[in-house]
Amino acid sequence: MRRMLQGRVLVVDDEAAVRGIVTALLERMEYEVVTANGVSAALNYLQGDPAFDLVMSDIMMPGVDGLALLDAVVADYPGMPVVMFTAVHDIHVATNAFRRGATDYLLKPFERSQLASVVGRAVEHGRLRKQSSAYRQNLEEIVSSRTGQLRATMQDLERSYDITLEAMGDALDLRDAETEGHSKRVTAYSIALAREMGLNAHELRVIARGAFLHDIGKISTPDSVLLKPGKLDDDETEIMREHCERGYEMVRKIPFLKEASEIVYAHQERYDGSGYPRALSGEEIPLGARIFAIADTLDAMTSDRPYRRAATFEAAQAEIARCSGIQFDPAIVRVFMAVEPERWRVLRAEVGRLSAGTASVALCRPAAV
Repeated sequence: MRRMLQGRVLVVDDEAAVRGIVTALLERMEYEVVTANGVSAALNYLQGDPAFDLVMSDIMMPGVDGLALLDAVVADYPGMPVVMFTAVHDIHVATNAFRRGATDYLLKPFERSQLASVVGRAVEHGRLRKQSSAYRQNLEEIVSSRTGQLRATMQDLERSYDITLEAMGDALDLRDAETEGHSKRVTAYSIALAREMGLNAHELRVIARGAFLHDIGKISTPDSVLLKPGKLDDDETEIMREHCERGYEMVRKIPFLKEASEIVYAHQERYDGSGYPRALSGEEIPLGARIFAIADTLDAMTSDRPYRRAATFEAAQAEIARCSGIQFDPAIVRVFMAVEPERWRVLRAEVGRLSAGTASVALCRPAAV
């Protein structure tokens, strides 16, 4: 019973006698052999049927030599082993062949045992390379699939985060109806201003979450202080100011809100250092908090209060410009002043329209604004 073939070998030599001897030896070793009398014929065979386990080629041949064939196989059939053989006993020839990608090298005349050893090693080398390539491809497919699954999971998690934020914001609105919608509007304003400054998507997400949750610490503020209709006394003012640190302590413990918690902590700081709770100044104040400060004032001035009517966006813009370098970062004020007041009016109306639905969830995903 005939044994299973060990592989297919393409033998290339311009001498018919050499091709015959090599073919006879390889067939006894259970290899299927195809022969070519030159580089052109060999390339034609490979183009028509590249399923060879090994190419064996003489180096010195009329016209195009075996090294040119080696270059073509290495370039067009990566992973296919090539064994070179020649009668020239020159180490530089062998070195050149190896440098260009040959798997092994045989000197003519060679014995059957030498041929068997070289061919066996080369074919096994090719098989291992194919297995490695197949493994890498399979691994890449697995990684791609898992990456897709992870991305979908992260998107679901991101949505759950936004739902959590919405619930937290709604809880605050229930306590302070006077400023209902304020968090949504300042989030939209902060995102818009941050975009004008060219901030990236990650920075936008952090700013959106920090802006939306800036007053979350007021959940722990007593109703007698939070809902007092008149002016707060000194003790009450001190209690009210605690909301920055209380909000920070609440939010920083949530991993996905850790960066945003710095905005919550610093949202009442002023550029000149006269703010609270830490009297930070200039760039000591997180960038997101400096952006928020302008958005917060813009919304406060353009919203009705029981004790006054809302100012126009033009008036708010003028006041923010007046306080540049005192309450606000001058560089951010310059960006803000370049935005037409009408854009803020349109954005406020859009937030109001969305408020009946899922505005807070949408606003905390900057890409959707």
